[in-house]
Amino acid sequence: MDTDALYTWFMGLGAEYGVNPFIFGAIYIGAIPFFTLSLAWLVRNLKQKKPAVLPALLTGFFFISAYLYLIIAGRNVPLWVYLFIILLVGLGAWSTIKKISKQISQTGESR
Repeated sequence: MDTDALYTWFMGLGAEYGVNPFIFGAIYIGAIPFFTLSLAWLVRNLKQKKPAVLPALLTGFFFISAYLYLIIAGRNVPLWVYLFIILLVGLGAWSTIKKISKQISQTGESR
């Protein structure tokens, strides 16, 4: 597939679902540093036994922000996209919880 065909296909998806693919991509890429910072804040608060609700909410928000755009701004989004989003969020949450648990347990071992 050449780059012109790929670009046409990519932009066609945006037109079909009523979203701007560049905005989706910008939100997706732009949220990465905020996700990373809020995740570090969450881990730090958990290690220090401080309240973790706000960093946990922010971590979750930044993780799903691009998909929220798709759900809110999109139209005619097929069911499989919603299922895929649910799967991605579930796998991401599971992975994040595993990482947090591992970091907390490693901190406990070093004390």
